[in-house]
Amino acid sequence: MSGASPRLFNKPFGVLTQFTDAGAEVPRATLSGYVDVPGVYPAGRLDRDSEGLLLLTGDGRLQARIADPKFKVSKTYLVQVEGEPDEAGLARLRKGVRLKDGMTRPAEAERIAPPPLWPRDPPVRFRKTVPDCWLKLTICEGRNRQVRRMTAAIGYPTLRLVRWSIGEWTVEGIEPGQWRESPVALPGGGRAPE
Repeated sequence: MSGASPRLFNKPFGVLTQFTDAGAEVPRATLSGYVDVPGVYPAGRLDRDSEGLLLLTGDGRLQARIADPKFKVSKTYLVQVEGEPDEAGLARLRKGVRLKDGMTRPAEAERIAPPPLWPRDPPVRFRKTVPDCWLKLTICEGRNRQVRRMTAAIGYPTLRLVRWSIGEWTVEGIEPGQWRESPVALPGGGRAPE
């Protein structure tokens, strides 16, 4: 297998988006515990406490297209939040939210029914007195912890965050900790090398 063909990896909760954790006093889970393919690297990042789609490739051009905001590759997240955002809160996400590092670009935002996802380990804490709901958010930029900061900015902290798709690629049908190769077209045109 060539390192250039993209791999779609369903990153479990608690796994670092890197292959080593050198220098850590307490070893943490990394991609090396799940992916044994030389020459591939993450295209973008996904926080340790987030789950879902991570694209792995050895193609620098593809990495640049995924990670660089100028290409505006959409990333869709399924987000469990504390509370129940109303239409005004969703409208704020759709317009863009002011964060400490500036305004975000407008997002696609909607409330959705709880999605049929895999169980998270450890599970999200449940509080009988505080309702929660699920949102589907699509953004075209990738600031550090952006989705979490956006939901917090409108008053609804994120409880669980799952990246569902990057452009045409999706995590659908891939179990946590598993990956598959995908010869899908590059965002913005072209084909992934095979």
